[in-house]
Amino acid sequence: MAEKLSPEQRSQIMSRVRTRGTTLELAVRKVLFAAGFRYRLHPKSLPGRPDIVLPRYRVAVFVNGCFWHGHSCRRGARPQSHVDFWSRKIDRNMARDKAALAAMKAAGWTPKVIWQCRLDTGTAQLIRLLHRRARGADKPSRAVRR
Repeated sequence: MAEKLSPEQRSQIMSRVRTRGTTLELAVRKVLFAAGFRYRLHPKSLPGRPDIVLPRYRVAVFVNGCFWHGHSCRRGARPQSHVDFWSRKIDRNMARDKAALAAMKAAGWTPKVIWQCRLDTGTAQLIRLLHRRARGADKPSRAVRR
């Protein structure tokens, strides 16, 4: 299938794709704040620069769009045009995500990924984890502190 947009039009559209303050991220932040949890945003000091960090509970939240991060759902389907470009791009994103999650675990943090297609259930699971930690039922590992 031929591309319907000119390179200039495609560039203009892609330049509007944001990495911070996305609709998904704002939705998660709104639920967390309403539940009484306070957080930090995009700390440069942590690996992978998580979208939301709850330092008190040592939880780092990555809010991922299914397309950009290669999720195995309908929204994560790869484009049929420019296949090589998109495959390389999404594969790099997936490798970077995997490395960031491993680095967060190694640093003693609990990383949580909330996918676009599972925003409601992912956010609910996050809230349950935070409530358990607030009650002391699920203590974060403090073995490695940096």
